[in-house]
Amino acid sequence: MERAFAKKLREIRNREVGRSAKYEAIQELVKEGYTVTELAAVANTSRKSYYIWLKKRQIKTQQEIENAKILAAIRQIEKRHLNCAGYRKVTAILNSDTSKIKEYTFSFDFPINIKRVRRIMREHGIKADIRQPRRNRVKEQQQYLEDNVLHRQFAPDQPNKVWVTDTTELTYGRGNKVRLHAIIDLYGNYALSYFISPTETAKDVIKAFELAKQKTSRLAPLIHTDRGSAYTSREFSNYLIQNQCVHSMSAPGTPADNAVIERWWCDFKHLWLAHQPAPQTYDQLLKLVAEGVKYFNTVEISGKRKNLTAVDYYRSEIA
Repeated sequence: MERAFAKKLREIRNREVGRSAKYEAIQELVKEGYTVTELAAVANTSRKSYYIWLKKRQIKTQQEIENAKILAAIRQIEKRHLNCAGYRKVTAILNSDTSKIKEYTFSFDFPINIKRVRRIMREHGIKADIRQPRRNRVKEQQQYLEDNVLHRQFAPDQPNKVWVTDTTELTYGRGNKVRLHAIIDLYGNYALSYFISPTETAKDVIKAFELAKQKTSRLAPLIHTDRGSAYTSREFSNYLIQNQCVHSMSAPGTPADNAVIERWWCDFKHLWLAHQPAPQTYDQLLKLVAEGVKYFNTVEISGKRKNLTAVDYYRSEIA
C-alpha cells in the first residue's frame, strides 16, 4: 500500500503543485479499495483532516457557480453566432438585455468583466472560428523582389545616384527617447543630412530629405528604404513622385537589403556614442549627434574610399 500511495502521490504532483496532493491521492486510492484509515496513516495525516478537505472540495464557491452560468451563456452565444463570436462581442452580449432573443435563456444581475470572459473561454478552448484569407506567399515574394530595385548594389559609380535612409532610436536623460533620421549617399557612404524628431512620421522623413536637397538641389533618382510605416505612407510616396524618384524597398525583416545604413548606425552607436558621456539633456544630445555625423564624414577613413574620408571621396568626384 505504501508503494501504491507513493506512486499515486508522484502522479498527482506531476500534474499540479499544491498542499492537497496527498488528500487527492487518498481520494483516488479509496476508489481502488483501500480504506481511509489505512491511507491516512501512510500519508501521515488524520482522517478528520481528510474529510474536512473533502467537504470543502465538494462545496462550490459562489464564483464557481457564477462561472458555470457564464460558461453556459457563452455556449448559447457561440451557437447563435456560428462559433464566430470573440470574447469582446461575447462580453458585450452578456452585459446587454437579451430578453427579446429566444435563443438566450440567461440573465445576469451583475456586470461581467471582459477579462473574466476571456479566461473562461480560454480555459474551455472556446474561440472565434474565423478563417483567415489565404496568403499567396509566392506572389508576395515576387512583389518584394520587384520592390527592391536596388538589389543590394551598394557601390554606385557617381554621387547623388542612390540614397538610402533609415531611422534609429536614441535616448537621453532618464528614458527620454527620440528618433534620428539619416540620409546616406551610397557613393562613399556620405551622410548628407540628419533630422531628430520625437516620433517617426512621414513629415519627419520628408524634413530630412529636404535638408539633403538643400545641399544637392535635387533628390537622387533612386531612394532605398525599409518598409517602415513612414516610408510606405501615401504622403512619402507622393513626395518621391513629385521629385521624380524611384522608390526601392527592402523585403520585410531583411535588414541586409539596407546593409549600408544598418552598418552606419552600428558604427555611430558603438564607435561614437559608446565612447562619449551619456547625454542628459536634449541640447546635449543634439550636440553629440552633430559631432558624430561630422566625425564620420570628415575624420573616419575607409579602404573602400581609397583611405579618404566620406566628404573628400564624395567631393573628389563632384570636382
